Amino acid sequence: MAAPHALPALSSALPSARSSTRHGDRIADLAFAVLTVVLFVAVALATGVHNPWGGVIPLALVLGALLLVRRRWPMPVLLLSVAALFVYHLAHLSPAGWIWPVAAAYFTAAGTSRIRWVVVIGVAQLVYSAVDARWMIDRNLIRYLIHTLGEGVLLAALVAAGLAYAASRRRGELLREAEHRARAAEERLSVAREVHDIVAHTLAVVGVQLSVAADTLREEPAEAAAALSLAQDVRNRAMRDLGALISVLREGPTGTAPQPDVSSLGTLVADTRAAGLDVTLDVTGDLSAIPAPASVAVYRVVQEALANALRHSGAATATVTIVRHPDSVTVEIVDDGTGGPAGGVTEGNGLTGMRERVRALGGTLAVGPAPRGFAVKAEIPVAGSPE
Repeated sequence: MAAPHALPALSSALPSARSSTRHGDRIADLAFAVLTVVLFVAVALATGVHNPWGGVIPLALVLGALLLVRRRWPMPVLLLSVAALFVYHLAHLSPAGWIWPVAAAYFTAAGTSRIRWVVVIGVAQLVYSAVDARWMIDRNLIRYLIHTLGEGVLLAALVAAGLAYAASRRRGELLREAEHRARAAEERLSVAREVHDIVAHTLAVVGVQLSVAADTLREEPAEAAAALSLAQDVRNRAMRDLGALISVLREGPTGTAPQPDVSSLGTLVADTRAAGLDVTLDVTGDLSAIPAPASVAVYRVVQEALANALRHSGAATATVTIVRHPDSVTVEIVDDGTGGPAGGVTEGNGLTGMRERVRALGGTLAVGPAPRGFAVKAEIPVAGSPE
């Protein structure tokens, strides 16, 4: 048996995803800032401002700079943006609007828990803008109404869009959290399968060897010593496997050895033969080119089936047949035992683990009585593997 390699790791993927999200947020902030500066200056120039450096460009730069920190301090950014716009309007009679220059700030703040304050600030700004533009009433009532109502509609749209965006982000976070929990549960299940596979096979072999040693200790001390030596060797390998598995769980996959796969079947069969079960291994086709997950699954299916034959079936012989097909691998283990206590099939952790492992790869597993004993048969897809 070889030491298990790393199980599926989420810890490295999650920080990468967060880093990508933060990078995208920074790009969006910069884009909002540049767009605000360009639009404000362009509208001011289009409406007759002749000296943009006298107030338009400085205000545009202030509004743009504030947007660079809008995610960290959304409410202060909104308040400062509105205050800067208010100061500008006091110093300059400008046709520039009150809401659209700070649209990004309203949109961001609307997605926070301070939505009521955002509405209050927006309504106050609308009321002031309506009063400030009252001189339009006598000159052009239609223009005044368009100005006032347009600002109100824009504010409502920004608040609604901010709320919708925040709700969408929260839904995304909930989905990612649910996915993380599902993957974490799959990792725990994978750990449970690995531990069971290691411990079950080891206990089966060691148990048989201890029984042999106990029976032959007085009459055949050399045979007893050999049995104890083999039991100790299998036990030491299992301890290394478990130690490597625990290292993966504590520190991650770096530096760990690969999981046992089809290349380790010879050692597995030798251990099982030494434990008293006469195993015949028949391999057809090249197994070296199959993908690693399928290779590990083949080994684990054989390991669990032989461990069950040793512990439960009372079998004396077993045949392991592995056939490589173009798009799949067939694994069949047939023994001459009964399959379980009183000849029944007990779907314990071992068979459940085998079934889950094979099903995860899109394969099928069948277990049950055979014409002269008990059989385990797995069909594992390997489509797309190199030939």
